[in-house]
Amino acid sequence: MEHSNHTRVTEFIMQGLFDHPHHQELFFGLFLCLYTAVVMGNFPIIVAIVIHPPLHIPMYFFIANLALVDILCTSSVVPKILENLLQEKKTISFGGCITQLFVLTSSLVTELLMLTVMSYDRYVAICHPLHYVKLMRKEICIRLAVSAWAVGTINSFVHILLVLHLDFCGPNLIQHFFCEFPAILALSCSSTYVNEIMMFMADILLVMGNFLLTIVSYSFIVFTILKIQSSKGKQRAFSTCSSHLLVVTLYYSTTIYTYMQPTSSNLQDNDKMVAIMYTLVTPTLNPVIYNLRNKEVKPALTVRFPH
Repeated sequence: MEHSNHTRVTEFIMQGLFDHPHHQELFFGLFLCLYTAVVMGNFPIIVAIVIHPPLHIPMYFFIANLALVDILCTSSVVPKILENLLQEKKTISFGGCITQLFVLTSSLVTELLMLTVMSYDRYVAICHPLHYVKLMRKEICIRLAVSAWAVGTINSFVHILLVLHLDFCGPNLIQHFFCEFPAILALSCSSTYVNEIMMFMADILLVMGNFLLTIVSYSFIVFTILKIQSSKGKQRAFSTCSSHLLVVTLYYSTTIYTYMQPTSSNLQDNDKMVAIMYTLVTPTLNPVIYNLRNKEVKPALTVRFPH
């Protein structure tokens, strides 16, 4: 059988984020400021953790990985948004769309897994403090981080391969402001049954599975903290995981809302607002949360990046 070229569509047209052409310059400035905040907020944290010896402990190693994931996630979406805000015709090439899908999806899954690893780190630190050095030694932390990146990359690669086997021969208007699997599958003129099954399985195994693991970890953490007799001891124990708990809440509240619902629901305007949260707002807030809550990070940033 002769091999056919499945992809006839060479570019996609973005619906865009806002239906107010006369406000494009304002939105461009806003998104540019937020993107700059993401990069300038996360990059100094990575540098400070790498070159400041007191921060060479598991918790900050994972925070550095999380900061890198946030930069990749935002960089996969925002530059193209900024470009389209300055153009009347908002387009993206098929190859560009596939690249955006790959980087964005792998970043989101890696962040999901990294947050789970960080919850395990907090669980060991609070529930098994005497065994923390052994259970969270350097080689184990590296393996956990590499595994998170590997699973995120492999998951995204599998979904991309399935998309590349689809036919795109008709409509090319993406009802979103960036390439996302539900919006792309809606444009295919061939069956997307396998794609949707694989996406559903990934949602269950990765999103809900990691969510349950995080809940279990924090359940043990709460029970352990409640057993502490002194109020000062309880406050000290809770302060070690409060930043991570806040970041987890921000991430899951947007991700679960977006992905654990029917495909057609993902194309509504309110879902675009939620997408802004997990691709731009949350990566902006994460370094702020860790800077404000971690006394060790603030001095390192002050020394390495003085005002």
